[in-house]
Amino acid sequence: MPSTSPIRARLSRRGFLGLSGSALALGALSGCASLAPAPKPHPPIVFVHGNGDTAALWITTAWRFETEGWPADRLFAIDLPYPLARDDDAQAQPGRSSTAEHMAFLKAEVERVMQATGSAQVVLIGNSRGGNAIRNYIRHGGGQRTVSHAILGGTPNHGVWAIPGFREGNEFSGTGPFLSGLNRPRNAAGDEVDGPTRWLTIRSDHNDKFASPDGVWIGRPGQPTFVTAAGPELKGAENVVIAGLDHRETAYSRPAFEAMWRFLTGEAPRRQGIAMQAHPVLQGKITGLGLNPLAPASGNYSNNLPLPGAQLEIYAVGAETGLRQGAPVHQKIVGNDGLWGPFTAESGQAYEFVVSAPGYATTHLYRSPFARSSDWVHLRAERLAEAEARQPGSVLVFTRPRGYFDPRRDSLSLDGQATLPGVPASGTAGASSARLRLAAQAQRAVVGQFNGETVAGRNWPAEAGHLTVLELTY
Repeated sequence: MPSTSPIRARLSRRGFLGLSGSALALGALSGCASLAPAPKPHPPIVFVHGNGDTAALWITTAWRFETEGWPADRLFAIDLPYPLARDDDAQAQPGRSSTAEHMAFLKAEVERVMQATGSAQVVLIGNSRGGNAIRNYIRHGGGQRTVSHAILGGTPNHGVWAIPGFREGNEFSGTGPFLSGLNRPRNAAGDEVDGPTRWLTIRSDHNDKFASPDGVWIGRPGQPTFVTAAGPELKGAENVVIAGLDHRETAYSRPAFEAMWRFLTGEAPRRQGIAMQAHPVLQGKITGLGLNPLAPASGNYSNNLPLPGAQLEIYAVGAETGLRQGAPVHQKIVGNDGLWGPFTAESGQAYEFVVSAPGYATTHLYRSPFARSSDWVHLRAERLAEAEARQPGSVLVFTRPRGYFDPRRDSLSLDGQATLPGVPASGTAGASSARLRLAAQAQRAVVGQFNGETVAGRNWPAEAGHLTVLELTY
């Protein structure tokens, strides 16, 4: 039988790992995506991102696992080349992936990880659409044999909508063939999960835009979706509810990690923060937009494809001003794999990443100091709209990839403004970025603040083809 419990509740049974304090002793850790075999008592974990997202969203989750003693070389994450779902799952759509393609990509990654680590099983952790691929793989791709534990954060297991006759070919339709098949009861008890895999779902109590009874986020405001906040739960799983979390925070937040850790180990995490490294080693790839990142006319939607020939410069900057502190500390023109590193950073140092490539704006990305090493520091070249590039002034993007902005609960501001453009002041949280146009003026500091995390950058001229991005880590 399923159970629904608040995050602070003690799980009724210990995880199969039963890891002791000595087994969790924190040792020397390497980059997250290392493939070196490491036969340890920790099974490999494969993280599966959501719709339109990347492996980079799992950086802080991986850091939390490492801090608690999970070896970094047992942590992996997929990068689906075209991460957006098709409008109709049965109809081919350029630049979009089907449920079958998504499942096949995950299956291949699991097999690669098992071969690389010598492990017979893995743990799968997914957010949103990533949970669809996990369920599909375990049900139809042989995952019942290879997956010991499956953790789904904010996965719309019963649909983003469940409206008969409305877009039922889409994989997010609760009445469509994909989810109806996955939710077919497995036994007389009506369980919706496949064994012997153990299952955990994590959901919000009311603040998940894709588990909302109102159709505002699917273009039908005021009309029912026939989905409730309990939509991500699965009968037969351990179902955890965490108050106030938004859709992405059900996977990428500290409270979500605590639920994952308890489920896997039967114990609470021992540390509240992330253990810092003095010299984090950073790696990642530069990606672009559209069906073909080298062809601007192919579209502006997200992909996870490398952008060959893109140029990167990294500058150390003042954490409060974004002002450069000398010459570039790292430079590279990326090859066909898009990899821009490795780069050894300094603990506590803020950096500006400057990405330039034909057909894109010169993108100035400002980030908080990096706490630990990661191979998933992906950088996306951005484009300016024609109107933005024609007018004097600057374009400032403030983004929070691992969650949304919620003025009802969050302390936030952008360049001194407490109201962020495009961020609803009420209702379910659903905007992860804000885009602000600044008048032409001398270069100065521009600052974004969110619940104690501050990122400072500079205003670069849009008419000269520049764009400023302030990216939050937490």
